Amino acid sequence: MRFMVLVKANKDSEAGVMPSTELLTAMGKFNEELVKAGVLLAGEGLHPSSRGARVRCDGLKRTVIDGPFAETKELLAGFWLLQVKSKEEAIEWIKRSPFQEGEIEIRQVFEASDFGDSMTPELLAQEDRLRAETEARGKAGN
Repeated sequence: MRFMVLVKANKDSEAGVMPSTELLTAMGKFNEELVKAGVLLAGEGLHPSSRGARVRCDGLKRTVIDGPFAETKELLAGFWLLQVKSKEEAIEWIKRSPFQEGEIEIRQVFEASDFGDSMTPELLAQEDRLRAETEARGKAGN
């Protein structure tokens, strides 16, 4: 099972305040534990929303809204993508994270099998092909 772990923003992260050396060191140690356990698929911090944009879709109309965005509680400061056996295992890992305050949200990522009959053999083949291409590009870039 894959879980997206969403680290919520706060006023410091939105103001562009960089984490302390101590927090970066602790985060590096935690990420190393995730890698050694074989559960970390990806993880990154995000720039403040002032450097981002949103695209609002209304039928075929697209409206671009530049950041910053007002509601800090709705914003993200970073993420991990974990491959674990259960939601409980994801929770246990995140309880060990070095954060001292804030909120971290854990959401399961859909797998192709979750879509039932809507995921036709053709769509499944396309997803497999795209995943393989993405992985190959990631390896080529390293």
